[in-house]
Amino acid sequence: MKMIAGRRAALTQESALKDTTTMAGSVYDDAVRAVRAGELTADEAANQLIDLMTDGEILGLLDGDSPRLLLPLIPILLDRVPFVAGAVARLGIPGIRFSDGGRGVVIGASTAFPVTIARAATWDPSLEERVGIAIGVETRARGANYSASVCVNLLRHPGWGRAQECYGEDPVLTGRMGSALTRGVRMHVMACVKHFALNSMENERFEVDVAVDEHSLHEVYLPHFKAVVDAGADSVMSSYNRVRGEYMDVNRALLTDVLRHEWGFSGFVTSDWVFGTHDAVVSLEAGMDVEMPLRLLRARELPAALRDGGLARATVLRSARRILRTCVQHAATRESAAPTRGVIASPAHRALAHEVAADSIVLLKNEAVGAAPLLPLAPDTRHLAVIGRLAARANLGDHGSSRVRPPSTVSPLQGLREALPDVRITTTNGRNERRAASLAAAAETAIVVVGLDQHDEGESVVTGGVDVGVLGREFRSGPLRRVLIGLAHLASRFVRGGDRSSLNLRPSDERLIHAVVAANPRTVVVLISGSAILTETWRDRVPALLLAWYGGMEGGRALASVLTGSEEPGGRLPFVLPTDVAHLPFFDSAAKSVVYDDRWGQRRLDGKGHMPAFPFGFGLGYTTIEHRLLHHTFDNAGGHADVLVTNTGDRKGSTVVQIYAADVSLRRPVAQLLGFRKVTLEPGAETSVRIGLDSGPTLHRDPTTRCWSSRAGEWALLASQHSPVSWENAVHLRRTKGLIDEAGTSDGQQA
Repeated sequence: MKMIAGRRAALTQESALKDTTTMAGSVYDDAVRAVRAGELTADEAANQLIDLMTDGEILGLLDGDSPRLLLPLIPILLDRVPFVAGAVARLGIPGIRFSDGGRGVVIGASTAFPVTIARAATWDPSLEERVGIAIGVETRARGANYSASVCVNLLRHPGWGRAQECYGEDPVLTGRMGSALTRGVRMHVMACVKHFALNSMENERFEVDVAVDEHSLHEVYLPHFKAVVDAGADSVMSSYNRVRGEYMDVNRALLTDVLRHEWGFSGFVTSDWVFGTHDAVVSLEAGMDVEMPLRLLRARELPAALRDGGLARATVLRSARRILRTCVQHAATRESAAPTRGVIASPAHRALAHEVAADSIVLLKNEAVGAAPLLPLAPDTRHLAVIGRLAARANLGDHGSSRVRPPSTVSPLQGLREALPDVRITTTNGRNERRAASLAAAAETAIVVVGLDQHDEGESVVTGGVDVGVLGREFRSGPLRRVLIGLAHLASRFVRGGDRSSLNLRPSDERLIHAVVAANPRTVVVLISGSAILTETWRDRVPALLLAWYGGMEGGRALASVLTGSEEPGGRLPFVLPTDVAHLPFFDSAAKSVVYDDRWGQRRLDGKGHMPAFPFGFGLGYTTIEHRLLHHTFDNAGGHADVLVTNTGDRKGSTVVQIYAADVSLRRPVAQLLGFRKVTLEPGAETSVRIGLDSGPTLHRDPTTRCWSSRAGEWALLASQHSPVSWENAVHLRRTKGLIDEAGTSDGQQA
């Protein structure tokens, strides 16, 4: 079978149209079968499909299939059906069938996993790949074939409202976790990575212009996107914001010169929804293939532009081929067995959600109160006080486009009651501080559950900065435009979510912590959030502190398992927790223009000489684990490090061995994560692990030649369990002057 439906491919286009009309679905299915059998390449199949299509059908591939009148219904429909773009029923082309899914499938009642930043705290790509498989199979079971689940925007500042949707502040951690999710998702559906590029503020995401130099752009904000592209991402979603003065949908420098020419990406690019396309023709020429999710600018403007010569036919066909080739290739290579809806929120997926939630919880403090550390809770505990406005809530996070509605949820209070059926548990929401203190004083241990929810941070679904002209000519000027913009500005003042106004807890939460710990020194504080919370006004008074994130549908049970000690707190921070917001980059949620440099998070604290409250990568366990660097190899292509890891404690536990490099010739070396690996050991056990190293953080990209070479400096290597404070025990890596690299293999040890 060298041609799609061999007999039909030999027909004239007119007779082919008549033939396929009576055999709907067969042409596309034949193409997929031919590619799967190796009889056609995906490019050949795409070309033959295009030969059978009318101009109208080809143009229909380039935007959503839904009319603009559905715009007000998007929030209602998003959790009910896939949004379709480019379906051609006559040929059986299913089109792109979109579902969001950063923490689970948004359609129907699906498994709600912990948010992305919580999963980043597991530092476990293999676990994240399993989450990707689960999200992919549930997406497919809901009738979609495309999941916008992979968000790898860098956390430049924890005030970003959608921090919970990313993997934290580090490019290497983000790249490895995002790549793992991609590999898992695309086993069943096409994986889309978003939001390309430099999208890390919410309130002004439609208007903000990001200025960035070549070094910061390519060596800080893009490497993780490239890693996900290299991992097989089928699609890229462009962001709303501008970069260097150009909106991303028309930013040829990034969408074509970098993404396609430099990185070799062969999939298709979609716009962010509704307001992510600013020019129908220029966006297509720049490399943005599909306007999502409605028939808006392109439906109105592309047909005439193609007829009048304002749009080259070759440009249209280029995007059409990308879309069809990617869809056919994925359909031919995905898991052949279609899942049933029985996989959705199945016992196996619920168990996975629990495992991820427990493995994401970060134990930040665990001091002794009396003879032993406060956690895990003593087995003979008979009375607990569980206090706080979030204690009885299953707080899943943002209520924007990533919202998942699971069939059931478990709050921290419910989880503790299930785990400790014989323990008396008294509870209050904490609004009455005197009552809270009284309950705490009467209990053996008090657990305070406080933090953030969808009102404090999340997607800003309505903002005042949208370009309503995309909705039609009548909205480009005149009274309708003024009315709609006015309504958008008014509504934006009342919607929940958006960027955070403070990195502190609510004042009422801080007062509650002070009241409870004053009444009972055996107090555990559990923080729920999607990024950093400053703790300086109360941290020193609290003996035990955990960060439990938005833990998904099984989050309450997972938290209870960690508090009681039946499971290890497996999380490590995917960002730094500073002592002062002034130690972070300046963040203005109303800014129309910003400058992104190469100093943020832990790197900024290192460069400025500020000690954090808790460093990047930090997290405690219930045992003690030591490690020693045995050997490493490293050059500009990467390398590996061998580390001996020993559990010196009396119970099973885990650690994340992290390998850092820094230019130690600097007065204040700035740590760069090169690689990591999670290790779990039985008590007394030891093992040697090999950790792959990414050379990228030690390299420099020449903007003219686009070639990468060693960054100048005296580079050293260190194995650590979090971002290092001292480099005294580091081993020599290389010394580079300009482009002369003195690299080699060396042995070294790190206690």
